[in-house]
Amino acid sequence: MKNMLLIVPALHQGGFEKVCVSTARLLQPYYNITIAIFDSADIAYDIKGLRVADLRLPSRAGKAGKAVNAVIRGLKLRRLKRKEHIDISYSFGPTANIANIVSGKIGKIWLGIRSYMDMGTPWQIRLFGKCADRVVCCSETICREITDQYRCDKAVALHNPFDLKEARTLAESEEAALPWDNGRIIISMGREDPVKGFWHLLKGFKLVHEKLADTKLMIIGQGEYSAYKDLACALGISDAVCFTGLKKNPYPYLKKGCLYVLTSYYEGFPNALVEAMAMGLPVIATDCKTGPGEILEDKYGVLIPNMSPEENFDPEHIEEEEKNLADRVIALLEDEAALAHYRQMALKRAGDYTAEAYVERIRAWAE
Repeated sequence: MKNMLLIVPALHQGGFEKVCVSTARLLQPYYNITIAIFDSADIAYDIKGLRVADLRLPSRAGKAGKAVNAVIRGLKLRRLKRKEHIDISYSFGPTANIANIVSGKIGKIWLGIRSYMDMGTPWQIRLFGKCADRVVCCSETICREITDQYRCDKAVALHNPFDLKEARTLAESEEAALPWDNGRIIISMGREDPVKGFWHLLKGFKLVHEKLADTKLMIIGQGEYSAYKDLACALGISDAVCFTGLKKNPYPYLKKGCLYVLTSYYEGFPNALVEAMAMGLPVIATDCKTGPGEILEDKYGVLIPNMSPEENFDPEHIEEEEKNLADRVIALLEDEAALAHYRQMALKRAGDYTAEAYVERIRAWAE
């Protein structure tokens, strides 16, 4: 049985962190799996039964600190690779990829590109193409760009895995604690980060709530959300908006929704979108550079134009793009036939991202 090392900076809430843990569990029957992390603080995922090596090298401030960290992490990883006789090292995200490269060519090196934002540093992409045995991209778009723009023949696409049966079991495992007893709940999910465009969502929801007074908005994800809570208050919708915070099991909350809305202006492969679709939620999503368009294909959900990345917390300033978002939400919520159609399409599409297909592809590469 081959020895595989999965490398991730941390295991707090996040897309590629979740994929790392899922990968470890899915591959356990076939490989000796070790997860290497740089920082064990605030672990959000269930790692029971998994072998985790904490290198105890959290992030450092400044360019010099980051450079020193990359070297030390690489040296520690090299020792770990040699000790465990690692055959394949698969890293998730830029800092883990750099450390994987610095650790040296011990076994095969797989580098994971987990977001289109990773494409913003061309020197890294060139380095990855030079040093990796595989550059594993979470979307077909990223894979094509790396192949075409950087003449890299090592890029491959691998969509994130989903265990739909487990998701539905988790949805029934507990009851969601909601601040409302009734109403139609619009849901979005993601950490507090400008890239998620939640100010657009709040402003658009204000217009929806004015037209459809029974609507509510729930945002699930890690963060204080202070600026967003202030904006909701200034918009006069705070009673209809709930920030749940981090939920290790979001499925009972997703199950309560009638519609899922994604307003990100950058994504890689948005796990939360497929998780919502697995719960049968119709979807409206921005057609950002990668992710939603590839998943929805303008038939499994509603795509709207990507929105501005410039944060604007002025409650009096509502852009046309936010009005367009509101119009699309209202139109869908007022059309029961369309809602039923997109529920079925969401469930159908979620079924395409099976864990079995994910495992089969990795095993083929590992031979």
